Amino acid sequence: MQVSVLVLDGVFDTGLSAILDTLQTANELAEGNRGSCFRVTVTGLRRSAKTQQGWRVPLAPLPRTRPDVVVVPALGAKSPSTLGPALLRKEVTEAAAVLKAWSHGGTLVAAACTGTFVLGQSGLLDGKRATTTWWLAPYFRESFPLVVLEESRMVVDSQGLVTAGAALAHIDLALWLVRRKSPSLARSVAHFLTFDGRPSQAAYVMQEHLAHADPLVEKFEAWARRHLSEFSLASAARSVGTSERTLERRLHAVLGKSPLSFVQDLRVEQAIHRLHTTAQSIDEIADAVGYQDGGTLRILLRKKTGRGVRELRLAANPRVGKPGAS
Repeated sequence: MQVSVLVLDGVFDTGLSAILDTLQTANELAEGNRGSCFRVTVTGLRRSAKTQQGWRVPLAPLPRTRPDVVVVPALGAKSPSTLGPALLRKEVTEAAAVLKAWSHGGTLVAAACTGTFVLGQSGLLDGKRATTTWWLAPYFRESFPLVVLEESRMVVDSQGLVTAGAALAHIDLALWLVRRKSPSLARSVAHFLTFDGRPSQAAYVMQEHLAHADPLVEKFEAWARRHLSEFSLASAARSVGTSERTLERRLHAVLGKSPLSFVQDLRVEQAIHRLHTTAQSIDEIADAVGYQDGGTLRILLRKKTGRGVRELRLAANPRVGKPGAS
């Protein structure tokens, strides 16, 4: 399988390295049985690219024939104020055109973290599902309103376009590519890298960071945190000085979810915090965050994070967990 890693100036060092190291590990583990699985080329529209940390990376010319897969690592920009100007560069416009042409020819196009914004710029994601780095989800949604954003997911495959979440999701993306070739090889690579699969970004999201994208949403977030166990949309709207309908519209525009769904995310965040920092039972935590029983919370935690109560608790501190907690 021919894989082109399309590198742009200001590339995120860890993202580029994670993709290359994961695919190289796959090739090394495959040798002797199947031979190398991936023919990887680091390519670009210039002769070299400077990474975010200042290293100069030599780039091969774009291949004359389209590759089987092209992967776009993240740009080092981490906020709308720095990412916006980076996306307006001529190099990014040219890269978006190349990606569009290759995709129409049958190339699998993949990107992680802020690299997903380059795919967004190409228009390839319009009408399709995608994920992105969680803290830039409001900016992504504002920039590309035609994309169906599922930012809680770690990797999303949508009709020949694959997107992955924040930072170290570059490894999730690379393992996804390996898994297409051989599920058993992907498991071996993950074990060698001591990497546990994360189906969701939900356990890492800081909801207050997302809320700061809009003053009204920020007010609502602050109120909701104080009323997790007694949430009422009518009370929330009155508290922030707006109507229920306006509040619903604003949250959907900024976060792509309803007020109740956002409160649900806050409850999950608080529940995970308590699992990490207390020895409370799941029923006690459920009562504290607004659910009548622990069973409901268990189901929600599994749905949002892909992990059970015991896994979440032991991930933070094995000595905190109690027998029978999951």
